[in-house]
Amino acid sequence: MEQGQQSAPGSPKTAPPPKSYVLFMNIMSKRRTWVCLFVLVYAIILSCSCNFLKSILSWYKIQAQHSSSASGWPALYASVLLGAVFGALSMVAALAVAVPATLVIWITIVVLLAFFGKPKRTLMVEGRKITKEIIVFLFKILLKEGNLVAAVCAVLGYYALVRQNSGEISS
Repeated sequence: MEQGQQSAPGSPKTAPPPKSYVLFMNIMSKRRTWVCLFVLVYAIILSCSCNFLKSILSWYKIQAQHSSSASGWPALYASVLLGAVFGALSMVAALAVAVPATLVIWITIVVLLAFFGKPKRTLMVEGRKITKEIIVFLFKILLKEGNLVAAVCAVLGYYALVRQNSGEISS
């Protein structure tokens, strides 16, 4: 018999992976596949948020038509929701950019610690500490950025909706 087909008498034979698994792994190992998945996820997020924004604005138009007084409450509610949507979108966008950069930074720090002769156990402990610190720092930055964008969008949205409503009332 040939060398490749022989196996030791006590060792179990391992079956080759199914062709669908091999095909899936070949597809997922390509960079363009991940780029396409990234674009697809963002397209879905933008589509859902666009539909949500349209429903907020249509709700505001209905509320503005029904309330004859120049009440600013519907505009306030709509602007807060608009700010929240844009804040969440900015956090998702920032997260998509920050995660790969954070991984590169983390890998660089761990490799530098390894080059300076840290033992494996110490390296693992310090790697866990660094990971925790990076995640906490990243989360704080994302919250600050998302809240800032949400606040700016809410204020701008409020003034735009009130101005639009006052323009319709005076006409």
